[in-house]
Amino acid sequence: MKIAIIIAIIVIVILIVFQTYTTMASEKSETQPYKVVRIEKEFEIRFYPSTTMATIASSAKTYKELGSSGFNKLAGYIFGGNKEKKQIAMTSPVHMNINDSMSTMSFVMPSNYDKNNLPLPNNSEVKIETTRDEYVAAIRFGGFASDKDIKENKEKLENALKAKSISYYGHFRYLGYNPPYQLFGRRNEVIVAINRTLK
Repeated sequence: MKIAIIIAIIVIVILIVFQTYTTMASEKSETQPYKVVRIEKEFEIRFYPSTTMATIASSAKTYKELGSSGFNKLAGYIFGGNKEKKQIAMTSPVHMNINDSMSTMSFVMPSNYDKNNLPLPNNSEVKIETTRDEYVAAIRFGGFASDKDIKENKEKLENALKAKSISYYGHFRYLGYNPPYQLFGRRNEVIVAINRTLK
């Protein structure tokens, strides 16, 4: 009985140490920069400057499908699956545009890279693209994301924008900030591009 308790305590301690390390490592990784323009009760307005991303397109129509099919392809690229066999640092967030026509998943490239100095992907499905400057509305939620969570927060953000008479365009997108093995302090967001240029 005592041995079982000791083993359980050791496992718990190891789990806590691992999760603490994971959280700290996640916080130290480069995050896509943005400027908060306005803070509302349920959401905030941000300005995102142009950035470079590695993107894959997919016929997946759910978060689970896109996550499982897209992550490995993009991870393969940054972990050496490119013409120079170069390791590229993981950043956050991971962008997912999930819809019924063509979904996409994107990794933000570190700020010291652009289309001119990034190595070419070995996988032709991985495309390097440069985004445009944009203003977005963003809503945040915690825990492990699911299609239900994303849908609920999409509807919540959509209703909040309509209540404030803020027009938007394009698909609502999901942003995930944490590795799958991080249990605590998880950050998820739903964003959508807005038409008004707010200052």
